[in-house]
Amino acid sequence: MGARKHTMANRLKEEKKKKAIAILRNSPSSPRKMRLVVDLVRGKDVNTALNILKFNGKDAAEDVHKLLLSAIANWKAKNENTRIEDANLFVKEIFVDQGRTLKRIRTAPQGRAHRIRKRSNHVTVIVDSAVNNDTNN
Repeated sequence: MGARKHTMANRLKEEKKKKAIAILRNSPSSPRKMRLVVDLVRGKDVNTALNILKFNGKDAAEDVHKLLLSAIANWKAKNENTRIEDANLFVKEIFVDQGRTLKRIRTAPQGRAHRIRKRSNHVTVIVDSAVNNDTNN
């Protein structure tokens, strides 16, 4: 690996260490349904986002609620000296990627078959403190 690539890789690795990331892989719902839930909490304060997810009736909201709690716990592990109440956490990034698709067949009349696609998705949440961003600027 060249010197520039090596320094760039180290810089990206250091940036990733500072971020509080949580990833949910192979969630058994379609990415379209998951994006409906994820769009509700993007950019919101963490407490507001947790309340939105808690009282949302969709099944995907429960998975995202757990994922957001995991991201908060990861942030807490990386910032042991800072209190969560003082940090003013918010959902910095949240996105959904398509996972694998399982293909199934349902029998249909007259010897035919209909295709059933059981989709899955991956959800990534990045939580950051609004206080750090204000002091850096």
